[in-house]
Amino acid sequence: MLEDFIPNPQVRERHEITVRAPAALVFETACKLDLASIPLVRAIFWMRARILRAKNERQRSLNLIEGMRALGWQCLAQQDGRFYIAGAVCQPWNADVVFEPVAPDRFASYAVPDQVKIAWSIEAEPLGPALTRFVTETRAIGTGEAARRKFRRYWRFFGIGIVLIRKLLLARLRRIAEKTYRDTI
Repeated sequence: MLEDFIPNPQVRERHEITVRAPAALVFETACKLDLASIPLVRAIFWMRARILRAKNERQRSLNLIEGMRALGWQCLAQQDGRFYIAGAVCQPWNADVVFEPVAPDRFASYAVPDQVKIAWSIEAEPLGPALTRFVTETRAIGTGEAARRKFRRYWRFFGIGIVLIRKLLLARLRRIAEKTYRDTI
């Protein structure tokens, strides 16, 4: 689904899980999931802030939709209960990252130098009445050779934390959605 926005990414991370709950419930749970509620995720954000000497460390609620919009992420495409795609441009190597939204119709062609375009998606695919494949994918690319070099260095060091956040998010999502579903039947 991110192909329209970043067809040839510099980085592509895709993770999926199967959840024993209806797709609509899984999707709603994902949209409201607070990343900052996961202690190891908070620790990863804290560590990045310390290493890069960030001045504006943010340890507030970061649910996947409203929290990310508040940080500057733009909705690029969505289908209620099924998928959500967000994107932004930034310089992730800076200590205090500022995410700038870009309109969906301009995102693919955006080429302001020294930026990284990042798009991520969440998708809940029904496999049955109470079985869902949940997928998250992130793609990123520098807008020029200098940005690609800087991003490559950044990703080499911080990419493992970003991947770990995705895995922690999926595990938490499965636990919450399956418990919520069990409690309703």
